[in-house]
Amino acid sequence: MSGIGKTVCVTGASGYIASWLVKLLLQRGYTVKATVRDPSDAKKVEHLHALEGAKEKLHLFKANLLEEGSFNSAIDDCEGVFHTASPFYHDVKDPQVELIDPALKGTLNVLQACAKTPSVKRVVLTSSMAAVSYNFKPRTPEVVVDESWFSDVEFCKQNKLWYVLSKTLAEEAAWKFVKEKGIEMVTINPTMVIGPLLQPTLNTSAAAILNLINGSETFPNYTIGWVHVKDVANVHIQAFEIPSANGRYCMVETVAHLSEIVKIIHELFPDLKLPEKCADDKPFMPTFQVCKSKAKSLGINFIPTKESIKETIESLKEKKFFIQ
Repeated sequence: MSGIGKTVCVTGASGYIASWLVKLLLQRGYTVKATVRDPSDAKKVEHLHALEGAKEKLHLFKANLLEEGSFNSAIDDCEGVFHTASPFYHDVKDPQVELIDPALKGTLNVLQACAKTPSVKRVVLTSSMAAVSYNFKPRTPEVVVDESWFSDVEFCKQNKLWYVLSKTLAEEAAWKFVKEKGIEMVTINPTMVIGPLLQPTLNTSAAAILNLINGSETFPNYTIGWVHVKDVANVHIQAFEIPSANGRYCMVETVAHLSEIVKIIHELFPDLKLPEKCADDKPFMPTFQVCKSKAKSLGINFIPTKESIKETIESLKEKKFFIQ
């Protein structure tokens, strides 16, 4: 399906996933109304202006997640809305202000603008595996996590998983809102997203790889899923374009402990100084499985994680985040 003649909105367009989404939408001929916090901040937006087709078909709008009504003009006349804007970082002092309010209130502000706009046919919400797999159920090698799982708010609070809580509350509120208002919505639930960076700033998921190659002596005792940013951007578009797309889509190519990621990096870049031991002496956090069939039903053929890691490190070098 071509996007020629169609207008869509992408929120938080200068972010990692959103930049790729804007790039692929422009390639398909869509007119893109993209929201950023400050369109005049050249450093944050010049990579968007540089995209192929941007001159003709990209329009930047100023919007703030916490400001009611600030998305109205960007969403006006759009057929599709991709809501990707949401803060993602771990080192927070005030989780409510820094993570929960922007994720939750921001999502509802965007959806309220959609509810007022008759042209909007479908909303694609960038959620996260954070809203799927953090609950009191065990995650062990034989367990398969799928779209029917939901993270548990109490579990998040008990374990101080503030980012996870922000995404869980935002997705829960979104489903409730769209059900009440009769809005068609699909959510994309990616795990740790890696691959080349288009934006000039370092994002949290690419930083996880950078931390392993930057001279660190240990790797965290942590198991998580990994997926390529291009697959994540593509599935957003498929979720908008394919009429039968519905519900949630887990986006995980593989689940691996960071010790496995270190091994892959060593195979790809044998000259890099990599951490040799785990940060603690506890048993390694177990791996688990994530169902891929729903994502594959939208035509996604996952890029292997080895390839994703290679492209991430090459991009980190190219952008001078890492100098050997």
